[in-house]
Amino acid sequence: MSRVESTPIVCVVDDDPSFLRAISRRLEIAGFHVQAFNSAAAFLARPRLDTPSCAVVDLHMPDVDGLALQEQLDAHEDPTPLVFLTGHGDVLSSVRAMKGGAVDFLTKPVSGEELIGAVVVALARDREARRVRRRVQRARAAFTTLTPREREVFALATRGLLNKQIAAELGISERTVKAHRAQVMRKMGAASLADLVRSAECLGIGDTVEAAAPSLRQVLGHADIA
Repeated sequence: MSRVESTPIVCVVDDDPSFLRAISRRLEIAGFHVQAFNSAAAFLARPRLDTPSCAVVDLHMPDVDGLALQEQLDAHEDPTPLVFLTGHGDVLSSVRAMKGGAVDFLTKPVSGEELIGAVVVALARDREARRVRRRVQRARAAFTTLTPREREVFALATRGLLNKQIAAELGISERTVKAHRAQVMRKMGAASLADLVRSAECLGIGDTVEAAAPSLRQVLGHADIA
């Protein structure tokens, strides 16, 4: 992986050239890799790199303002965490931004310590979100390798049922359940039941699946989990 892809990136979006330079420089001095954009449109048109990132965004900009930018980013599967900056904010805008998932809402002029603290939190949030997405992607890929019967065993096992209970639920022998369960563990890359439960949580199945075997077959009979 290249340096550009692996190094966290802080994007600064502001239509005021002098403020854009000042904030970018302050962050660069603090050791961050910075990309500067003079409009929301320029920011949205940037190539999306697979690296942790966040954006420091001015609230009031022509054409697409900060809140409209936030709405557009929220439509993505992996929205960029935002730190808002404004010279004349109001309570309503602040509430909207924070309800929309903003990391912070800061007022200009902002202190270096306050800005850097917010950026650190935003990057940490993005790293965690990326880690969770990778875990979900791995679980989904592994799940597609399970047979329909293995998916049934998977769902029942992660609800805490014992092998003999699973056997009774599905109308098969306990020995067959053990064989299926071993295959499920291997294919899902699980070393323990706890690992398997975590995979079920990623997939949105497990203890949320109701008991009857016919309904399990209907729910788990698909190759993918949405």
